[in-house]
Amino acid sequence: MTGREGSRLSNRSTSPSRARAGAASSSARRCKGFVPVIDAQVRVLVLGSFPSSASLAAHQYYGHPRNQFWRILGAILGEPLQSLEYPERLRRVLAHRIGIWDVYADCRRSGSLDTQIHAPRPNDLGQLPRLAPRLRAVACNGQEAGRARRRLTELGYACDVLPSTSPAHAARCFEEKLAVWKAFFRVWC
Repeated sequence: MTGREGSRLSNRSTSPSRARAGAASSSARRCKGFVPVIDAQVRVLVLGSFPSSASLAAHQYYGHPRNQFWRILGAILGEPLQSLEYPERLRRVLAHRIGIWDVYADCRRSGSLDTQIHAPRPNDLGQLPRLAPRLRAVACNGQEAGRARRRLTELGYACDVLPSTSPAHAARCFEEKLAVWKAFFRVWC
């Protein structure tokens, strides 16, 4: 990661909403995210922000039972992802040349909301050309992940910010989210 990328992403942690919550961040515990689910065949990457508390406890990307990620991706791919064991989900996603990762490697967080992320340390997105040489497009799962959009386009990837699959994002119903996600994957898969 370049120094500029690190400072650009870490500067987000000093936004007004994060500054107001500064006292809370000192009591929040430091959490470590997951390794990327990626291989050399991946053409599309779904980039989240950081795993929720439920995901961290389950040791799974999108592990909260009400998160719509697996349901949405399963509907797009025609796969019963939601009903599969986690290792099989990952195998099927990779078989469709789709990877999963997060913007942040670790952070302090007192809950599961993106607004509760403090002092994040970004993942080295500059590794993507080496990790996934066939990668063409990145789907940012929600606005917080979308903060990496500029860096991703600088790396040469098409990038779009999709509605968050989090249960906390209730501004759109499942069908509306699915329609936006389908439109993106129709172009890139």
